[in-house]
Amino acid sequence: MGQENCTIVTEFILLGLSDVPELRVFLSLLFLLIYGVTFLANLGMIALIRVSSRLHTPMYFFLSHLCFVDFCCSTTIVPKMLYNILNKERTISFLGCMVQFYLFCTFAMTDIFLLAVMAYDRFLAICNPLLYMVSMSQNLRMVLVSGCYLCATVCSLICLSLVLEIPSYRSNVINQFFCDLPPLLSLACSDVTVNELMVFIMATSNEIMTIVIILTSYLFIVITILRMRSAEGRRKAFSTCASHLTAIIVFHGTVLFTYCRPGSGNSVDTDKVASVFYTVVIPMLNPLIYSLRNKDVKEALRKVLSSKIFS
Repeated sequence: MGQENCTIVTEFILLGLSDVPELRVFLSLLFLLIYGVTFLANLGMIALIRVSSRLHTPMYFFLSHLCFVDFCCSTTIVPKMLYNILNKERTISFLGCMVQFYLFCTFAMTDIFLLAVMAYDRFLAICNPLLYMVSMSQNLRMVLVSGCYLCATVCSLICLSLVLEIPSYRSNVINQFFCDLPPLLSLACSDVTVNELMVFIMATSNEIMTIVIILTSYLFIVITILRMRSAEGRRKAFSTCASHLTAIIVFHGTVLFTYCRPGSGNSVDTDKVASVFYTVVIPMLNPLIYSLRNKDVKEALRKVLSSKIFS
């Protein structure tokens, strides 16, 4: 690749979702609404889990961390995106871009690992219910959650190092609404084939590892449920897993589509839609999925609201 147009970048320009001026107000209101729901739903779920003794179980302990990570992931992306939609200058400093990418990568990967841990938690709860509280002790919960954050941090540092290795860029214009690895690598002047291969291997390895844990857990869960004699027991067991399975399918589907594909012959607009889904929409959906489909959460919310109203 020629080096005549290569420069050391001090700031990037984020093109965003659309350059149509008429869509600015609509997009800003839409994403402001989504972020508002994300803010209230995730922090509300965390608060509900803390104040309701009914939800002081390992499952909701992990869910509170999932809500925290979803809130942080959305907060890393959406405020800056809203600012850029409403302003003609859509710049972000090089340092700001690297920080945004690192934080987003950390929270997104933590999400992936937490979903696998939650599948293992459901496996213990359904396949070995009598020893569940003993097996899933507080110490083990802390180790599992800490492991999720630690692994995500290490993976994110590796991804960040792959970007920082790029000495110069052909352009500082990123055709995306946030700083992500694929568009940054596509702007590099130097050969980034090895970097792209490492990203593909790491993303695919993490996906395979977590999906194997999830599928193995749910294989044993399905076998255990089918052996239950009580129809009510089977219904309750399936009900407790439905929310988690929905969150897994939605999140992993978009991650696989975006990051676990070699090559770059994919539509930019399609990638943007997928990016909106896992950076903006899914952090809003997760707490809603767990609350709308979960009787324990709805009952805990009803009791908290009634106690506040009649106190």
